[in-house]
Amino acid sequence: MKTSWRSASLVASAAAVLALTTACGQEGGTPSTGSQNVGATAAAGDYGVGGTGIGTGTGAGAGAEASPSAAPQNGTAGELNVSTNAELGNVLTDSAGLTLYRFDQDTAEPPKTNCDGDCATAWPPVPADDAEAGAGVDEALLGEVTRADGSKQLTIGGWPAYRYAKDTKAGDVTGQGVGGKWYALAPSGKKAKLSDLPGLSTRKDPTLGEIVVDKNGMTVYRFMKDEAWPKPVSNCNGACLEKWPAVAPVATNDTKDVQKKGLMSFTRSDGVKQMTVNCSPIYTFAGDKEAGDTNGQGVGGTWYAVAPDGKPVGAPEQD
Repeated sequence: MKTSWRSASLVASAAAVLALTTACGQEGGTPSTGSQNVGATAAAGDYGVGGTGIGTGTGAGAGAEASPSAAPQNGTAGELNVSTNAELGNVLTDSAGLTLYRFDQDTAEPPKTNCDGDCATAWPPVPADDAEAGAGVDEALLGEVTRADGSKQLTIGGWPAYRYAKDTKAGDVTGQGVGGKWYALAPSGKKAKLSDLPGLSTRKDPTLGEIVVDKNGMTVYRFMKDEAWPKPVSNCNGACLEKWPAVAPVATNDTKDVQKKGLMSFTRSDGVKQMTVNCSPIYTFAGDKEAGDTNGQGVGGTWYAVAPDGKPVGAPEQD
């Protein structure tokens, strides 16, 4: 484990300033996208299988009846990544794409795990060894806690991290809400939450004013090197997309307070469909960890939050 992980304090991202362009104003609609069924109904006890209590012997926590997983539940985490779930938003995963969870009966300050025995069979602790921060994951939030057996368990923002034995493939989130105490981890270490926001809406930022946000409340940005006329063109590809994920298509009727003119999707050069506001391609920023963050504002003098009419907020006027 890297020594920089010993601290679970959040390292804030820095921002810069400069640039500008205008959008086309074409009109178009977008198809709605499908959603994934998220969450699980807890069986007896708090752990999604049988039994009561916490890991104090057979039948004491859960796990004896857990389905065997096709994925390496007990393996090292490898590179941690951020996966976007249709209903939970940004969810933390291991290198195999398996969802990581937190337990309400644990503590983060100081980190302490209360899942042992059968509980740890149903919810295998994620080893701290070899875990690394991938795109969108703040290395400063990674840490470790020593378990009762002396092993080191990965922590995110102080919270011990687990996998769920019934998640059998990348993207599964069957552990969400089990027993009312188990929740998928957001990249910040907080609980991934169901969103009640439209696909695109606006919020009042104290510094930037009215800006567009996605269904998870994350700030939406424009790239000043993109094109909006005569048709949308994204010039953010490859490594750029790892830092600035493209916003997927949103149905026109799944938006609120965003200008409808030019609200459309287009097909990128890589074949992926991307949303636009006033014909300008839109993105989120991997450096934004929580709803309300605007760490991408002004980055490189080319990235700016989006106003409800699609204009870049705070970009300097063009001559």
